[in-house]
Amino acid sequence: MPLIEDHHYLKICAQLASSLSISIAAARRKVEVAAAKEGKKDLQSRKEIAQKILEQTLNEDKNQSKTASSSFDELLKALKEEENFMLED
Repeated sequence: MPLIEDHHYLKICAQLASSLSISIAAARRKVEVAAAKEGKKDLQSRKEIAQKILEQTLNEDKNQSKTASSSFDELLKALKEEENFMLED
């Protein structure tokens, strides 16, 4: 995957990475895979695909009324019956 230096494309990928709580490289890879599935290779179509994925992700977050980070925080909370459990050596 060659390095793409377009500022707008990188900004969309950074927003996508932030909304999915993944790295920018993983977000770019996600866009590259989606572009490859559609058979598109030019920069403009990759921007459009990245924007489409970002909009889908933001719409899903609005519909679920939870972000990925808040659901992760919820998973890390201890259950009431397990909060005093201590594992000893």
